[in-house]
Amino acid sequence: MTLQWTAVATFLYIEIGILLFLCLPFISAVRWQKIFRFRIWECIAPYWNKGFLTMIIVLIVLFIDAVREVRKYSGAEANKETKLHPNMFDHLHMKLFRAQRNLYISGFSLFLWLMLRRVVTLITLLANTQETRHVLKTQAEMSEEAIKKYKEENEYLRKTLEIGKVTVRDTNFVAEHNMMKNEVEELKTELEKTSQALKKSTADSEVIRMETHNITREYDRLLVEYAKLQNQVEEKSDKKAQ
Repeated sequence: MTLQWTAVATFLYIEIGILLFLCLPFISAVRWQKIFRFRIWECIAPYWNKGFLTMIIVLIVLFIDAVREVRKYSGAEANKETKLHPNMFDHLHMKLFRAQRNLYISGFSLFLWLMLRRVVTLITLLANTQETRHVLKTQAEMSEEAIKKYKEENEYLRKTLEIGKVTVRDTNFVAEHNMMKNEVEELKTELEKTSQALKKSTADSEVIRMETHNITREYDRLLVEYAKLQNQVEEKSDKKAQ
């Protein structure tokens, strides 16, 4: 294996390791979000898009080159050449095996590179949604406590009016009572808005969780297919060696 294909294969193994690490169930999205907020990632962020696009271009070029090599050694001209020179049969199939191996390596590297970016984006989005949901839940609980407190005070004032300790003519008390009623109404409105936002955040979190589950399942399926292809390549290599 040449130096460039050794580098691509190493890059593929690193991608597989990172994706497996990101899919660990005991590390939550919020914890990954904290890791992504380290200062080192802030230094890399300005160059991330350029590096991502550059790597895509390099992998596409290598993939196209591997396709060209496979077509070159599996075409009609190559078969004619082996018929004219029988001693070249093993050499030609060795070249074809290497071209197919390079095709699999570059193709899976390109696919996992795109999947890695998508998984990181979904994890970040899920973490932001969970944080927003927690904030909205806290605000809703605080609003409920405030409403409960104002209701208790309102009930106490109503009972005080009934037993005649305070007359209705007391203008300051009436104004304070009306102000408290308005505050209670405002808190009810705010609680309804917060509850709606919390429901929406919960729905968004569920959608993101389903997308992450689907991506993980697709990734597992691709690993199985990659293992099958690797076994086929090894079987071909063993047959050629025999």
